[in-house]
Amino acid sequence: MFQSPSGESAGQARKAGGQDQQRKTMQPTVPPRSRGAKRRVWIAALISMVFLSVLAACIYPPTLLRVCPLFCGTGLPPLQMLPPPPPRILSDPELSTRVLVRDVVSMPVNLTVTPKIAFMFLTPGPLPLVGLWEEFFRGHEGKFSIYVHASKLSTLKTAWKSPLFTDHDIRSQKVDWGKISMVDAERRLLTNALQDPDNQHFVLLSESCIPVRSFDFVYDYLIGRNVSFVDCFDDPGPHGRGRYTKPFSPEIQVEEWRKGSQWFTVKRQHALLIVADYVYYAKFKNICRPGAETHNCYADEHYVQTFLHMMDPSGISTWSVTHVDWSEGKWHPKKYKKEDVSIKLLKTIQAIDESVHVSSDLKKQQTRLPCAVDGERKPCFLFARKYTPETLNILLNLFPNITKT
Repeated sequence: MFQSPSGESAGQARKAGGQDQQRKTMQPTVPPRSRGAKRRVWIAALISMVFLSVLAACIYPPTLLRVCPLFCGTGLPPLQMLPPPPPRILSDPELSTRVLVRDVVSMPVNLTVTPKIAFMFLTPGPLPLVGLWEEFFRGHEGKFSIYVHASKLSTLKTAWKSPLFTDHDIRSQKVDWGKISMVDAERRLLTNALQDPDNQHFVLLSESCIPVRSFDFVYDYLIGRNVSFVDCFDDPGPHGRGRYTKPFSPEIQVEEWRKGSQWFTVKRQHALLIVADYVYYAKFKNICRPGAETHNCYADEHYVQTFLHMMDPSGISTWSVTHVDWSEGKWHPKKYKKEDVSIKLLKTIQAIDESVHVSSDLKKQQTRLPCAVDGERKPCFLFARKYTPETLNILLNLFPNITKT
């Protein structure tokens, strides 16, 4: 019989080989690494990278990144700070305007012996509520001035039945809604009112405006306060920043763009700045107009608001003292008819002490701020609009009751 070199027979070798193969097949197999384990490794690696990035930001913080106080506290002083970007070099006209603004704004409030309020009416023609204004002004002669800009001059010359308004109309020109001619009329009124050195505060009103406070209340509210009441807020929506276009740059940046109601009340320093400005006014005159190509920009809702925000942000309020109701969600505010007017309505307007701004985007985000001057909370509104001519008689009946305080 054949034998292997080790002395084993072939049969014995076959038997031993079979036993070895059986032992191999009986040994447990090691499963491959699962996909879940690989995923955990990748997650751990990503977390480590994020941690290292945050740690690097804490040690070497860039100028605009402020994550250290959130993750690392204030114990680690920055080892290196990137320099801020250099300021934009102003053009000669811009620089001249800034110098003028600096000196005018820093001027002390120089009240005359009898400071006056200039009431500036921007109207297409006669004032249908003139009887209510006569009642408001009665007994306060010497404390107010009246100026009327009426774009329909032919109807105005024979319209004044009140001696209080006779011969107080200024040279006027046609005004188109939403166009720069509206701002031109505002500047024209301010220019005429500034000629009287006793005028210290300037109130812009329309033909549909009414007073909701007594003259004494309005006078004490405005005279002597070194602030202008200009409706002004940053609206991120299509009716706010959406109306900004690149041609406004570099003089006006998008973050400086503001929106608000045109019915302002400004102190004398700001009135001077508005009529003296031609740098920023020219941008609005040339760029801002209704139309899709200009994003439906309306100068009266942006020029004064943006200009004063840029020049003297701490010198203006964020609300207008003229109440208007936009709750109907239309292009124009609610019109008040005879059946809408009541003592309850007027008292409700008087009681409002918080300004509300709503963004024009889909979020409709509300911003609520207290109406406060020099740290003192006050009622927001002195006037209101839009009241139709048919409300005159009922307003005359209610006016003594709402102006007792």
